[in-house]
Amino acid sequence: MLRGVRARVLPTSQRRSLDELAQDLDLSAGDTRAKRSAFWTMLTLSSVIASGGVLTDSTATVIGAMIIAPLSTPIMGIALGSVQRRRTGAARIVLLACLLVIAAGMLFSQGLPSDYDLLSNNQIASRTSPGLMDLIAALATGFAGAVALARRDVAAVLPGVAIAISLVPPLVVAGVCLGHLAWWLALGALVLFVSNFFALVFGGMVVFATLGYGAEADKTAGRPARRAYIAMSMLFAVVFVPLTANTAFTLLINAWTGRAKVAAQQWLANEPDASVTSVDAVSQTLYIHVRTPGDLPPVQGLLDRLAGEIPNGVPIVVDATRGRRIEAGTVGD
Repeated sequence: MLRGVRARVLPTSQRRSLDELAQDLDLSAGDTRAKRSAFWTMLTLSSVIASGGVLTDSTATVIGAMIIAPLSTPIMGIALGSVQRRRTGAARIVLLACLLVIAAGMLFSQGLPSDYDLLSNNQIASRTSPGLMDLIAALATGFAGAVALARRDVAAVLPGVAIAISLVPPLVVAGVCLGHLAWWLALGALVLFVSNFFALVFGGMVVFATLGYGAEADKTAGRPARRAYIAMSMLFAVVFVPLTANTAFTLLINAWTGRAKVAAQQWLANEPDASVTSVDAVSQTLYIHVRTPGDLPPVQGLLDRLAGEIPNGVPIVVDATRGRRIEAGTVGD
Protein backbone atom coordinates (compact mmCIF):
# COMPACT_ATOMS: atom_id res chain seq x y z
CA MET A 1 0.00 0.00 0.00
CA LEU A 2 2.82 2.40 0.91
CA ARG A 3 4.49 1.74 -2.42
CA GLY A 4 1.24 2.49 -4.23
CA VAL A 5 0.85 5.82 -2.43
CA ARG A 6 4.48 6.65 -3.13
CA ALA A 7 4.10 5.88 -6.81
CA ARG A 8 1.04 8.12 -7.12
CA VAL A 9 2.44 11.03 -5.13
CA LEU A 10 5.96 10.84 -6.56
CA PRO A 11 6.29 9.10 -9.94
CA THR A 12 9.77 7.76 -10.57
CA SER A 13 10.17 9.97 -13.63
CA GLN A 14 9.66 13.12 -11.52
CA ARG A 15 11.53 12.07 -8.40
CA ARG A 16 14.43 14.23 -7.31
CA SER A 17 17.43 12.41 -5.93
CA LEU A 18 18.44 12.68 -2.30
CA ASP A 19 21.58 14.57 -3.30
CA GLU A 20 19.53 17.13 -5.24
CA LEU A 21 17.19 17.62 -2.32
CA ALA A 22 20.04 17.95 0.16
CA GLN A 23 21.79 20.51 -2.05
CA ASP A 24 18.68 22.70 -1.97
CA LEU A 25 17.83 22.34 1.72
CA ASP A 26 21.18 21.91 3.48
CA LEU A 27 22.95 25.25 3.88
CA SER A 28 26.07 23.42 5.10
CA ALA A 29 26.46 21.37 1.90
CA GLY A 30 28.13 22.46 -1.32
CA ASP A 31 29.06 26.13 -1.68
CA THR A 32 28.30 27.00 1.93
CA ARG A 33 29.49 30.60 1.76
CA ALA A 34 27.33 31.45 -1.26
CA LYS A 35 24.28 29.69 0.17
CA ARG A 36 24.47 31.41 3.54
CA SER A 37 25.23 34.78 1.99
CA ALA A 38 22.10 34.51 -0.15
CA PHE A 39 20.05 33.26 2.81
CA TRP A 40 20.97 36.06 5.22
CA THR A 41 20.72 38.75 2.56
CA MET A 42 17.24 37.72 1.45
CA LEU A 43 16.09 37.15 5.04
CA THR A 44 17.21 40.64 6.06
CA LEU A 45 15.47 42.21 3.07
CA SER A 46 12.29 40.22 3.64
CA SER A 47 12.32 41.32 7.31
CA VAL A 48 12.50 44.97 6.27
CA ILE A 49 9.75 44.50 3.68
CA ALA A 50 7.53 42.61 6.15
CA SER A 51 8.09 45.28 8.80
CA GLY A 52 7.06 47.97 6.35
CA GLY A 53 4.02 45.97 5.28
CA VAL A 54 2.90 45.29 8.85
CA LEU A 55 3.36 48.85 10.07
CA THR A 56 1.55 50.33 7.06
CA ASP A 57 -1.12 47.61 7.17
CA SER A 58 -0.35 46.68 3.55
CA THR A 59 -1.36 43.13 2.64
CA ALA A 60 0.37 43.28 -0.74
CA THR A 61 3.69 44.27 0.84
CA VAL A 62 3.46 41.50 3.43
CA ILE A 63 2.74 38.95 0.70
CA GLY A 64 5.84 40.16 -1.15
CA ALA A 65 7.91 39.57 1.98
CA MET A 66 6.49 36.05 2.28
CA ILE A 67 7.50 35.18 -1.28
CA ILE A 68 11.15 36.22 -0.98
CA ALA A 69 11.64 35.02 2.61
CA PRO A 70 14.01 32.00 2.58
CA LEU A 71 13.18 30.78 6.10
CA SER A 72 11.35 27.69 4.90
CA THR A 73 14.60 26.31 3.41
CA PRO A 74 16.43 25.50 6.68
CA ILE A 75 13.12 24.47 8.29
CA MET A 76 12.57 21.83 5.60
CA GLY A 77 16.27 21.03 6.01
CA ILE A 78 15.48 20.12 9.62
CA ALA A 79 12.77 17.74 8.36
CA LEU A 80 15.11 16.09 5.86
CA GLY A 81 17.95 15.84 8.36
CA SER A 82 15.60 14.26 10.91
CA VAL A 83 14.50 11.43 8.60
CA GLN A 84 18.16 10.87 7.70
CA ARG A 85 19.30 10.92 11.33
CA ARG A 86 21.82 13.58 10.38
CA ARG A 87 22.67 16.89 12.01
CA THR A 88 22.98 19.76 9.58
CA GLY A 89 23.03 22.80 11.86
CA ALA A 90 19.71 23.95 10.39
CA ALA A 91 18.09 24.34 13.82
CA ARG A 92 20.74 26.86 14.88
CA ILE A 93 20.29 28.80 11.65
CA VAL A 94 16.51 28.92 12.18
CA LEU A 95 16.95 30.18 15.75
CA LEU A 96 19.33 32.95 14.69
CA ALA A 97 17.03 33.85 11.80
CA CYS A 98 14.06 34.17 14.16
CA LEU A 99 16.02 36.49 16.44
CA LEU A 100 17.02 38.64 13.44
CA VAL A 101 13.43 39.03 12.22
CA ILE A 102 12.09 39.79 15.71
CA ALA A 103 14.83 42.39 16.19
CA ALA A 104 13.83 44.01 12.89
CA GLY A 105 10.22 44.24 14.04
CA MET A 106 11.28 45.77 17.36
CA LEU A 107 13.51 48.31 15.61
CA PHE A 108 10.87 49.50 13.16
CA SER A 109 8.19 49.60 15.87
CA GLN A 110 10.03 52.52 17.46
CA GLY A 111 8.61 54.72 14.71
CA LEU A 112 5.06 54.19 15.97
CA PRO A 113 3.39 56.61 18.41
CA SER A 114 3.41 55.43 22.01
CA ASP A 115 -0.41 55.39 22.09
CA TYR A 116 -0.73 53.43 18.83
CA ASP A 117 -3.55 50.85 18.98
CA LEU A 118 -1.89 47.66 17.76
CA LEU A 119 -5.17 45.80 17.33
CA SER A 120 -6.47 48.49 14.96
CA ASN A 121 -3.89 47.19 12.48
CA ASN A 122 -5.29 44.18 10.60
CA GLN A 123 -1.83 42.76 9.90
CA ILE A 124 -1.16 42.62 13.63
CA ALA A 125 -4.62 41.65 14.86
CA SER A 126 -4.87 38.72 12.42
CA ARG A 127 -1.59 37.22 13.68
CA THR A 128 -1.94 37.54 17.45
CA SER A 129 -4.84 35.14 18.05
CA PRO A 130 -4.13 31.90 16.17
CA GLY A 131 -6.64 29.08 16.18
CA LEU A 132 -6.85 25.40 15.36
CA MET A 133 -7.59 26.07 11.68
CA ASP A 134 -4.25 27.90 11.43
CA LEU A 135 -2.51 24.70 12.53
CA ILE A 136 -4.51 22.52 10.14
CA ALA A 137 -3.76 24.86 7.22
CA ALA A 138 -0.07 24.97 8.15
CA LEU A 139 0.10 21.17 8.31
CA ALA A 140 -1.45 20.85 4.84
CA THR A 141 1.00 23.47 3.58
CA GLY A 142 3.89 21.49 5.04
CA PHE A 143 2.77 18.41 3.10
CA ALA A 144 2.39 20.47 -0.08
CA GLY A 145 5.82 22.04 0.32
CA ALA A 146 7.55 18.72 0.90
CA VAL A 147 5.89 17.13 -2.15
CA ALA A 148 6.79 20.16 -4.29
CA LEU A 149 10.41 19.91 -3.21
CA ALA A 150 10.56 16.18 -3.94
CA ARG A 151 9.08 16.47 -7.46
CA ARG A 152 10.68 18.14 -10.45
CA ASP A 153 7.42 19.09 -12.16
CA VAL A 154 5.63 21.08 -9.44
CA ALA A 155 8.34 23.47 -8.27
CA ALA A 156 6.19 26.33 -9.56
CA VAL A 157 3.87 25.97 -6.56
CA LEU A 158 6.62 26.82 -4.06
CA PRO A 159 5.84 30.58 -4.05
CA GLY A 160 2.27 29.67 -3.14
CA VAL A 161 3.57 27.50 -0.32
CA ALA A 162 5.71 30.41 0.91
CA ILE A 163 2.62 32.63 1.04
CA ALA A 164 0.45 30.02 2.76
CA ILE A 165 2.93 29.07 5.50
CA SER A 166 3.51 32.69 6.77
CA LEU A 167 6.81 32.52 8.68
CA VAL A 168 8.41 35.97 8.65
CA PRO A 169 5.28 38.15 9.25
CA PRO A 170 4.37 36.54 12.62
CA LEU A 171 7.94 37.08 13.82
CA VAL A 172 7.84 40.71 12.71
CA VAL A 173 4.51 41.15 14.52
CA ALA A 174 6.04 39.60 17.64
CA GLY A 175 8.89 42.10 17.41
CA VAL A 176 6.52 45.04 16.94
CA CYS A 177 4.44 43.94 19.94
CA LEU A 178 7.55 43.46 22.07
CA GLY A 179 8.69 46.93 21.05
CA HIS A 180 5.42 48.28 22.49
CA LEU A 181 5.60 46.01 25.56
CA ALA A 182 2.45 44.17 24.48
CA TRP A 183 3.58 40.84 25.88
CA TRP A 184 0.39 38.82 25.32
CA LEU A 185 0.05 39.96 21.74
CA ALA A 186 3.69 39.07 21.12
CA LEU A 187 3.10 35.63 22.64
CA GLY A 188 0.13 35.07 20.31
CA ALA A 189 2.26 35.92 17.26
CA LEU A 190 5.02 33.60 18.47
CA VAL A 191 2.51 30.78 18.96
CA LEU A 192 1.40 31.26 15.35
CA PHE A 193 4.98 31.04 14.14
CA VAL A 194 5.77 28.01 16.29
CA SER A 195 2.66 26.21 15.06
CA ASN A 196 3.64 26.93 11.45
CA PHE A 197 7.21 25.83 12.16
CA PHE A 198 6.25 22.50 13.72
CA ALA A 199 3.61 21.85 11.07
CA LEU A 200 6.16 22.44 8.33
CA VAL A 201 8.76 20.17 9.94
CA PHE A 202 6.23 17.47 10.82
CA GLY A 203 4.68 17.50 7.33
CA GLY A 204 8.11 17.43 5.75
CA MET A 205 9.25 14.50 7.89
CA VAL A 206 6.16 12.46 7.08
CA VAL A 207 6.41 13.12 3.35
CA PHE A 208 10.18 12.61 3.08
CA ALA A 209 10.01 9.37 5.07
CA THR A 210 6.98 8.09 3.12
CA LEU A 211 8.71 8.82 -0.18
CA GLY A 212 11.72 6.80 0.93
CA TYR A 213 14.37 9.44 1.48
CA GLY A 214 15.07 8.24 5.00
CA ALA A 215 15.51 4.62 3.97
CA GLU A 216 17.64 5.73 1.03
CA ALA A 217 20.01 7.46 3.41
CA ASP A 218 20.17 4.56 5.80
CA LYS A 219 19.27 1.18 4.30
CA THR A 220 19.39 -0.49 7.70
CA ALA A 221 16.63 1.69 9.14
CA GLY A 222 13.19 0.18 8.88
CA ARG A 223 11.62 3.25 10.47
CA PRO A 224 13.95 6.22 10.09
CA ALA A 225 14.26 8.76 12.87
CA ARG A 226 11.71 7.17 15.22
CA ARG A 227 12.90 9.30 18.11
CA ALA A 228 12.62 12.42 15.98
CA TYR A 229 9.02 11.53 15.13
CA ILE A 230 8.17 11.02 18.81
CA ALA A 231 9.79 14.32 19.80
CA MET A 232 8.03 16.21 17.01
CA SER A 233 4.68 14.62 17.89
CA MET A 234 5.05 15.71 21.52
CA LEU A 235 5.99 19.25 20.54
CA PHE A 236 3.14 19.28 18.04
CA ALA A 237 0.74 18.36 20.85
CA VAL A 238 2.12 21.18 23.00
CA VAL A 239 1.21 23.62 20.22
CA PHE A 240 -2.12 21.90 19.54
CA VAL A 241 -3.45 22.42 23.07
CA PRO A 242 -3.24 26.25 23.28
CA LEU A 243 -4.50 26.64 19.71
CA THR A 244 -7.50 24.45 20.47
CA ALA A 245 -8.18 26.37 23.69
CA ASN A 246 -7.96 29.70 21.86
CA THR A 247 -10.31 28.41 19.15
CA ALA A 248 -12.84 27.31 21.78
CA PHE A 249 -12.59 30.67 23.53
CA THR A 250 -13.08 32.54 20.25
CA LEU A 251 -16.17 30.47 19.44
CA LEU A 252 -17.53 31.21 22.91
CA ILE A 253 -16.95 34.96 22.49
CA ASN A 254 -18.67 34.84 19.09
CA ALA A 255 -21.66 33.09 20.65
CA TRP A 256 -21.91 35.74 23.41
CA THR A 257 -21.62 38.66 20.97
CA GLY A 258 -24.28 37.05 18.76
CA ARG A 259 -26.68 36.72 21.69
CA ALA A 260 -25.92 40.28 22.78
CA LYS A 261 -26.73 41.58 19.30
CA VAL A 262 -30.09 39.81 19.29
CA ALA A 263 -30.90 41.19 22.76
CA ALA A 264 -29.91 44.71 21.68
CA GLN A 265 -32.09 44.46 18.56
CA GLN A 266 -35.05 43.46 20.72
CA TRP A 267 -34.25 46.38 23.06
CA LEU A 268 -34.43 48.84 20.12
CA ALA A 269 -37.37 47.15 18.39
CA ASN A 270 -39.81 49.94 19.29
CA GLU A 271 -37.46 52.78 18.31
CA PRO A 272 -38.07 54.08 14.73
CA ASP A 273 -35.03 53.72 12.42
CA ALA A 274 -32.85 52.42 15.26
CA SER A 275 -30.45 49.53 14.55
CA VAL A 276 -27.53 47.63 16.01
CA THR A 277 -24.46 48.00 13.78
CA SER A 278 -22.08 45.66 15.61
CA VAL A 279 -21.12 44.10 18.93
CA ASP A 280 -17.47 43.81 19.97
CA ALA A 281 -15.75 42.19 22.94
CA VAL A 282 -12.66 44.14 23.99
CA SER A 283 -10.72 43.62 27.25
CA GLN A 284 -13.57 41.74 28.97
CA THR A 285 -16.05 44.51 28.06
CA LEU A 286 -18.92 44.18 25.59
CA TYR A 287 -19.35 47.20 23.30
CA ILE A 288 -22.73 47.46 21.58
CA HIS A 289 -22.68 49.92 18.67
CA VAL A 290 -26.10 51.30 17.78
CA ARG A 291 -27.49 53.82 15.30
CA THR A 292 -30.57 55.82 16.26
CA PRO A 293 -31.90 59.26 15.26
CA GLY A 294 -33.52 59.85 18.64
CA ASP A 295 -32.91 59.07 22.28
CA LEU A 296 -32.08 55.59 23.46
CA PRO A 297 -34.55 53.69 25.64
CA PRO A 298 -33.54 53.04 29.28
CA VAL A 299 -30.44 50.84 29.33
CA GLN A 300 -31.82 48.75 32.18
CA GLY A 301 -34.07 47.09 29.62
CA LEU A 302 -30.98 46.02 27.70
CA LEU A 303 -29.32 44.63 30.83
CA ASP A 304 -32.46 42.68 31.68
CA ARG A 305 -32.50 41.12 28.21
CA LEU A 306 -28.82 40.21 28.46
CA ALA A 307 -29.26 38.42 31.79
CA GLY A 308 -28.89 34.71 31.19
CA GLU A 309 -27.60 35.24 27.65
CA ILE A 310 -24.03 36.18 28.60
CA PRO A 311 -22.08 35.59 31.85
CA ASN A 312 -22.89 37.77 34.85
CA GLY A 313 -20.37 40.47 35.67
CA VAL A 314 -19.57 41.47 32.07
CA PRO A 315 -19.49 45.29 31.71
CA ILE A 316 -21.71 46.68 28.92
CA VAL A 317 -20.99 49.88 27.00
CA VAL A 318 -23.46 51.28 24.45
CA ASP A 319 -21.91 53.37 21.66
CA ALA A 320 -24.37 55.57 19.76
CA THR A 321 -23.69 57.12 16.37
CA ARG A 322 -23.89 60.72 17.52
CA GLY A 323 -20.82 60.51 19.73
CA ARG A 324 -22.66 59.28 22.79
CA ARG A 325 -21.23 56.54 24.95
CA ILE A 326 -23.30 55.09 27.76
CA GLU A 327 -21.79 52.96 30.49
CA ALA A 328 -24.81 50.71 30.75
CA GLY A 329 -23.60 48.75 33.74
CA THR A 330 -22.80 45.12 34.48
CA VAL A 331 -24.90 42.13 33.53
CA GLY A 332 -26.48 40.48 36.54
CA ASP A 333 -26.25 43.50 38.86
